Amino acid sequence: MFFILNKEYYLILTYVPESSYQLTDLNFNLNEDHNRELLRKLNYRLQKVFQGGGEKSTAKHKAKGKLTARERIGLLLDDKNDFIEIGALAAEGMYEEYGGCPSAGVVTGIGRVSGRLCMLVANDATVKAGAWFPMTAKKNLRAQEISIENHLPIIYLVDSAGVFLPMQDEIFPDKEHFGRIFRNNAVMSSMGIVQIAAIMGPCVAGGAYLPIMSDEALIVDGTGSVFLAGPYLVKSAIGEDVDIETLGGASTHSEISGVTDYKMPDDKTCLEKIRSIISKIGDKPVAGFNREKPVLPQFTPKEIMGILPSKRTDQYDMWDIINRLIDADSADEYKADYGKTIITTYARIDGWAVGIVANQRQVVTNAKKEMQFGGVIYSDSADKAARFILNCNQKRIPLVFLQDVTGFMVGSQSEHGGIIKDGAKMVNAVANSVVPKFTFIIGNSYGAGNYAMCGKAYDPRLIFAWPSAQIAVMGGAQAAKTLLQIQVSSLKKKGEEIDPQAEEKLLNEITNRYNKQTSPYYGAARLWVDGIIDPLDTRQIISTGIEAANLNPELRPFNPGVIQT
Repeated sequence: MFFILNKEYYLILTYVPESSYQLTDLNFNLNEDHNRELLRKLNYRLQKVFQGGGEKSTAKHKAKGKLTARERIGLLLDDKNDFIEIGALAAEGMYEEYGGCPSAGVVTGIGRVSGRLCMLVANDATVKAGAWFPMTAKKNLRAQEISIENHLPIIYLVDSAGVFLPMQDEIFPDKEHFGRIFRNNAVMSSMGIVQIAAIMGPCVAGGAYLPIMSDEALIVDGTGSVFLAGPYLVKSAIGEDVDIETLGGASTHSEISGVTDYKMPDDKTCLEKIRSIISKIGDKPVAGFNREKPVLPQFTPKEIMGILPSKRTDQYDMWDIINRLIDADSADEYKADYGKTIITTYARIDGWAVGIVANQRQVVTNAKKEMQFGGVIYSDSADKAARFILNCNQKRIPLVFLQDVTGFMVGSQSEHGGIIKDGAKMVNAVANSVVPKFTFIIGNSYGAGNYAMCGKAYDPRLIFAWPSAQIAVMGGAQAAKTLLQIQVSSLKKKGEEIDPQAEEKLLNEITNRYNKQTSPYYGAARLWVDGIIDPLDTRQIISTGIEAANLNPELRPFNPGVIQT
């Protein structure tokens, strides 16, 4: 979830007098009502997630003198509203047999600490005592990935009982499991990325390596503890009777073992010390992405809610969205009259120079006066987008992808025209792009269109969905009919007949199941996207994302490899 960075700024931003829409237009009002309802549902789900393990678990946690994960983050930040949360909806609807795991039991995100952008990772001990589920590991790895890509200092607030043992086989030994986090600790250290860890609760077994492999470790007296094996396991293994504080408490590790660097009396003092440590970090060279003085969009961004159609089959002009995200009069459209189902344009967002690649949802005609359906990638569009992406890499301009794509055009005419070759050219350019990429799924994100428009597999620095998004191999109606045909054919081979009424019932069951899987919440739960956001937050997320990317000057040389022409 993204919290508004500057409330005064947004009060100004939402009052832009110029408008290209009549607010009395019926379709506009219907769209606005629909999208605001989607946003209301999003906020309701987020509020439930923000409660962590619930009131009873939170009260028990606070009774130990500890702050919650979100309270700790709030005290670390210069402004608690200045926070881009990553994976707030992770694990939603998963692990229900174990009582659920809100936000995967860990809070992660980008915010300013002592004036410096940092990645924050805080175990939520109100959720299963901060135990690690499979999605907990995936979310931690995503936070480290963002830190590595942008050279962001990372702060770990550790308060965890360790691996959730009933699912140990899904979290322990594989490449993207628990151990990868400690490997990343070592790699990040070699890269000069600052890592600060605060032990604010238990830190057990393999998890003990995370804070101690960080550059500096703090421990809170009375609540923090760190050891490879707890008292019960020590008793079982070697027969020694020992209490937690003697085995691995703050005094032990600050005065005897020397494992920790700072002994803190309570959570607040610990967080103040972290802010002080971060404030003394020296500056490093930056990437040098171009920025000028920010200018507000030409049209008020709040109109996006009325522009975005309530029905997926309805058309709209993607420029109406773009002109509410970019700085006024900053667009320089590239190949405006060619490949019209993709918009490619240079522009500025909050002063930063960007290259925008966006699917055009209107039905348009090409140079041959042939009709082209909106949201579909044709050969000419793919060719144009690939060339534009190459140009942005040549000029060191970050890329922004706005997805509302149903896939590549199919059929004999497209195949004869080389759609596979042109599609491969675009995918190649996206895959080998070295400038920062930021992806927003506005509407549809289907099939290879997801790949070509920089889906999660193509390493966007940040990827978010709007509440109106859908992510799938194909649209629900087409997929359900295809799956129905397969099931009916299978039944017929077994000698079973299915009447029209039963067939319709089966179609409805398949459609409902498939649509559930295309929901943005399904994708957010599995971290296919970093979160679902209010569309009005898009502009500032891009700005903060580029600011973070600018902290890493080490872009690798751009080499697109072999591209067929």
